[in-house]
Amino acid sequence: QVQLVESGGGLVQPGDSLRLSCAASGFTLDHYAIGWFRQAPGKEYEGLSWIDLSDGRVYYSNSVKGRFTISRDKTENSVNLHMNSLKPEDTAVYYCAVDILPTGSGSYYHVIGDRLFGTWGQGTEVTVSS
Repeated sequence: QVQLVESGGGLVQPGDSLRLSCAASGFTLDHYAIGWFRQAPGKEYEGLSWIDLSDGRVYYSNSVKGRFTISRDKTENSVNLHMNSLKPEDTAVYYCAVDILPTGSGSYYHVIGDRLFGTWGQGTEVTVSS
């Protein structure tokens, strides 16, 4: 079964860096895109970044461009999100997702850039506070 597990969240101070990891199981990343989105308290879901594992193309939203970096760890079949210069407004639950689009009633998708992501993990919480 396709499964994504996020890890690496925690409590950090403004200006700190943090690395989130998305571990994939049940499939190999080579032919997919992996993305990250987040939901801050009381706010809508926000797409942040994706990486196309077939060719290495990446996307960053305006809110994180220049601060966050997405990359793949081939050894672990995982994708990392390196977050630098963290701000209090980065506080959110962070989810990784793959562009595998389930079919059937009740299907739900997240949009990150111009791509759709239909499968994601449980999320990892990031709190940025002094």
